[in-house]
Amino acid sequence: MTDQQLSGRLVDGGHRLDVRVYFEDTDFSGVVYHARYLHFLERGRTDYLRLHGIGHRELMDGAFGEPMAFAVRRMEIEFLRPARIDDVLTVETQTALLGGARVVLDQRILRGGEVLIEAKVKVAVISPDGRPRRMPAAVAERLGGGEG
Repeated sequence: MTDQQLSGRLVDGGHRLDVRVYFEDTDFSGVVYHARYLHFLERGRTDYLRLHGIGHRELMDGAFGEPMAFAVRRMEIEFLRPARIDDVLTVETQTALLGGARVVLDQRILRGGEVLIEAKVKVAVISPDGRPRRMPAAVAERLGGGEG
């Protein structure tokens, strides 16, 4: 399996990543523990960036200018329906807003066509010492340009 197959797929307007719910993701009742959704959402964001040619390692190595990273600054999550052990979920990610030193991403987790989770994630661009940085034009272009 190639890295690209593991990273989901770019689609019109965003990215989709399929994940399976394992025993480790659930509580004693077989329902996904609420904090595990953060892991699924993080994987979706990371692979969305990866498939746009923006790897975390490349950011830290200064491939887009000076070394930098993305840091989650704010998250709003609405838990609509539970997922259960063995469900196959789809994490959808798309850019909602780009500006200066931040990007806002809209994310959803679905089971089939049923929306389970909706999230809005504000991500800041920071230097290795945690100071805000402007987003490089090349990064902004990749995130705002749909399929890349």
